[in-house]
Amino acid sequence: MTWWQFSVNCQACELQHVENLMLENGALSLSLTDAGDEPIYEPLPGDTPVWRESILTATFAASIDAQALRQRLSAAMPAHLATTLHFHPLQDQDWDLAYRQHLQPLQCATNLWIVPSWLEPPDPDATVIRLDPGIAFGTGGHSTTALCLSWLADHPLAGCKAIDYGCGSGILAITACKLGADRVLAVDIDPQALSACDSNRIINDIPDGQIDICLPDDMQDFESDLLIANILAQPLVELAPRFAPLVRTGGKILLSGILKTQLKEIQSAYDPFFELDPERIDEDWISISGQRT
Repeated sequence: MTWWQFSVNCQACELQHVENLMLENGALSLSLTDAGDEPIYEPLPGDTPVWRESILTATFAASIDAQALRQRLSAAMPAHLATTLHFHPLQDQDWDLAYRQHLQPLQCATNLWIVPSWLEPPDPDATVIRLDPGIAFGTGGHSTTALCLSWLADHPLAGCKAIDYGCGSGILAITACKLGADRVLAVDIDPQALSACDSNRIINDIPDGQIDICLPDDMQDFESDLLIANILAQPLVELAPRFAPLVRTGGKILLSGILKTQLKEIQSAYDPFFELDPERIDEDWISISGQRT
């Protein structure tokens, strides 16, 4: 089946008008993409930030008269928007297959691979993390996660108790277990992330109880040997006094989701509690580790 897709470049203040116009003319779905270069980093649940300039794309049924629809839409919107209005046919396809083809095995360290559950691992003798990311953040491909995976592969974890705060897909909690951690507490503010984490725990044959999954408000007393937090700089700063008591004296902390420009702010927040190591760098991102004093 063929669909029709119409797209318009809009300023944030114009989005509501264009969305309503598309829906009034029979749009079956709407989507937004960035028209410039303005990243939005992992908003909190309930937040719906938009870019200052977006491309709004509307999908219509194959049966419409596309030329007539273009004329109606152009006549109903300001001239500067009408000049950006484009349409084209969209061939139906197996979206699940297309998604699966996009994800490939990812080597994170010498003996550590992240492998989609439907593929065979390139090195079956390595530590293999099976992953179905679903809608939760964390496939291992982003620098923030890759920095954490590399750190975990370089440090002994046998017998440790760990916290993965902001667990997302569960990739770091599962990796810690596969590398020897006895127990991991996986915490996230998003219930959908907790669901994805539990599904990936099952795929990786991690026993129920080796990874405990909960919302932050449901955390019980848990003194860890290692606390991992791959979130964002501002929450990391705010959470420093809460994180410190969760790590035993001599235990480790691993922080990621930090831009190079945010290094000093993070160091200032954690210096009172931890002896910090030199940062690790991957492109514009850094991770920071340290030992509880």
